[in-house]
Amino acid sequence: MRRLVPPLLVVALLAGCAGEPGESAPSESPNEPSRSATAPTSTPATASDPSPTTEPTTLAPDPRLSADDVEVATAFRAVEHLADMIGPRPGHTEAYFRAAAWAERQLTAAGWQVERQRFPTPAGNSWGVPVEAGPSVNLIATRGEHDPSEPWLLVGAHLDTVPQAPGAEDNASGVGVLLALAEAMDGRRTRLPVTLVLFGSEEPRGPGEAHHYGSKAYVSQLGRAERRSLEAMVSLDRVGVGDVVPVQTVREANDVSTALERVARQADVPTVREEFETSSDHESFADEGLPAARLGSTPYAGYHSAGDLPSGIDRAQLARVGRLMASWLR
Repeated sequence: MRRLVPPLLVVALLAGCAGEPGESAPSESPNEPSRSATAPTSTPATASDPSPTTEPTTLAPDPRLSADDVEVATAFRAVEHLADMIGPRPGHTEAYFRAAAWAERQLTAAGWQVERQRFPTPAGNSWGVPVEAGPSVNLIATRGEHDPSEPWLLVGAHLDTVPQAPGAEDNASGVGVLLALAEAMDGRRTRLPVTLVLFGSEEPRGPGEAHHYGSKAYVSQLGRAERRSLEAMVSLDRVGVGDVVPVQTVREANDVSTALERVARQADVPTVREEFETSSDHESFADEGLPAARLGSTPYAGYHSAGDLPSGIDRAQLARVGRLMASWLR
């Protein structure tokens, strides 16, 4: 006959061998098998253990582009670099190609693939100054694979200036907002795929149609499928002056300008409608029957002169345009 161990002695024995690996604790009753000391026992909960309490849920960040993602500082740094460090940059000049190389580095650093599209620029007279003929380039920035049959959006800004102007407002401001958008879109989703284009040789080299050479070259090389699938083109040209944002079309209002105005109201950005304006790259698209509009063109004292300096740029206006464009792309 087996002798039973008194209960108090069981408790003492358990206390004495708890936590000592390699020893077996006696069973709590004659009918319960022995447990190894290395088997899990009741232990304090750790960060890796399931917790009986409900942990607060952390919401994943919204992967869509937000107006808050656009950094005005990025746009203004571009204005300062282009106008102060490089200065006047007609589309065929060495200064222009330095500006293009710098802008390409900014786009690449923000995660975009950049293609250079070369085209010729004729000689002429640019705002009273004779200019020579020479090649220029467009910078075409994309993300991932582009299916030409699927709807897409294009945002453009011209990178060149007239010979006598450092071009802070015309058009480092537009380039700056485009680069800030490129940065903001890194890791963010937009409603449609976006192509960014920095156009060369936009400025006039004579009267009439002697202008917009870069955007004309770009449109001329668009395939039939891309023309059909382009939902909208927006040109950012002179967007750093004023307290309202001009929205322009070549002819009557279109779906692009209407959408921009609607989004601007939702984003609390004041706008003014200006029709029949042809002095920017959106005209090259509109002339081919493609949907296009322009943001910008508030008059200012330094237009096409040596006085077009970063000191004339209003950061609040850059912020308005960035907020409007991010909301539209979202």
